[in-house]
Amino acid sequence: MLNQTFRTDAQLTRVYPQSADEWVFVDGSYVRAHQHASGARHGEERAIRKSRGGATTKIHMAADAHGNPVDFTVTGSEVHDAKAAPELINKIKVAENLIADKGYDSEAIREQVRQAGMNPVIPRKSNSTKPNPQFDAHLYKQRHLVENLFSRLKHFRSIATRFEKLARNFKAILFLACTFIWLKLN
Repeated sequence: MLNQTFRTDAQLTRVYPQSADEWVFVDGSYVRAHQHASGARHGEERAIRKSRGGATTKIHMAADAHGNPVDFTVTGSEVHDAKAAPELINKIKVAENLIADKGYDSEAIREQVRQAGMNPVIPRKSNSTKPNPQFDAHLYKQRHLVENLFSRLKHFRSIATRFEKLARNFKAILFLACTFIWLKLN
């Protein structure tokens, strides 16, 4: 019974970190752009692309172990998670583990994460033949925190539907929303 209790405590310590810096979650989410968000002058970055669902933008977000935003980048909707990952990983200063979904499964990303001093917790794609000895299923189950962060962000009307024509203005709105989340004002 005593051994079982210690094992459970060790599991809880591993699942619920003491510090927000122990884990960083990385993920992306699409945001629909309102019809009035198009039509900006040429030459300025818009980060809006046409897709089957209409004009959309993609937010690539890093969240800490408590589900709070750490950093983000905004791209057009056609940009794959793995293409935006290097920029986002470079912005992360301190973390023990980087947890991401299968969209980030590449050796280049894993190597960049290791060189940054973090342990990659990324599942392999179903067609992968390489082993994944560093994958920790208990940590991966906590990835819902970044999904919850996107849910909280999309409670803000100007995030759920993008109205801003320029990427810099949309990023400013995102910074404000992230500040509200950090201050727990939403």
